Amino acid sequence: MPHPRVPKPDSRSLGYDHAAELARLAARPYRLSLDMLWDRDRTGVTRTGGWLAPMLALLAAACALTSCAPAAPSTAPSPGPPRDAAQGPVIISLNPCLDAILAEVAAPDQVLALSHYSRDPRSSSIPAATAARFGVTGGTAEEVIALAPDLVLASSFIAPTTRSALERAGIRVETFGSPTTVDESIAQVRKAARLMHRGPEGEALVQEMRRAAEPVADARPVSTLLWQPGGIVPGEATLVAQMLRAKSFANHAAAMGLGQADFVALETVLADPPELLLVAGDSAAQRHPLLARLEDTRVEMLDPRLLFCGGRSVVGLGMRLETLRARLP
Repeated sequence: MPHPRVPKPDSRSLGYDHAAELARLAARPYRLSLDMLWDRDRTGVTRTGGWLAPMLALLAAACALTSCAPAAPSTAPSPGPPRDAAQGPVIISLNPCLDAILAEVAAPDQVLALSHYSRDPRSSSIPAATAARFGVTGGTAEEVIALAPDLVLASSFIAPTTRSALERAGIRVETFGSPTTVDESIAQVRKAARLMHRGPEGEALVQEMRRAAEPVADARPVSTLLWQPGGIVPGEATLVAQMLRAKSFANHAAAMGLGQADFVALETVLADPPELLLVAGDSAAQRHPLLARLEDTRVEMLDPRLLFCGGRSVVGLGMRLETLRARLP
């Protein structure tokens, strides 16, 4: 269902220009979220956030007329000393999937901050210890501009007003979509590595991804239902579905006539069980004791963080699926 559209206010009709308003925003106690991209709710569904930008703009205007509560303190670092251009750009990521690529491919002193999503186990695709090595921002205009990065990595769904504000401040913004194939994910890693001036490091990750996605040889297809957070299943045109096929796991959901993000109730699983049930959620249905009574179904847990992104997640998912495949006849 499409998100409702809220008309964007015309800044010219409000009697100010963007640059002057940005300076005023930095002095106010509220914060306006920069990047709602690729946000995920508790179902694990990726949701685009571009429609929220106009609504946030209206909220900001309302805050200007009332008193808004101060935002929580940020853990963003202070701007570092000037760098030689040959060392590559200093970068801020506003997205958890790009956080993972940045943390692995970039030199540590290139990373000014990751997104706040990296500190949330439900949305992060990097280990907590890795995320803790870097600062994070709350995704606000004043934080990003104050840190003065050379480059911001963001989703293709970044609000146009946000992108415009950053570019007016002289900050380069590069956007990335959500990959639906291994090749698309590899292309993203290579693009990010080029932007970071870290080609060899990017290629090292690409080679690991290619090995992880190699098809298994001479293996019979195993009917498999991937039960994701929120009780939904993946569609066939997804990166995770491609990885399942590569390891000879047949999509039981497709055989049932289900598509991307369709909901599967416990009763449906019990009535038409697969040979392998991969549970990546923690709902009451996905933890129900009746699942253990399915005589011809093997039930295995799958870390939902392996489903969030491409990049390093492709490597982890490939290893996990190969381990599971080795346990099956």
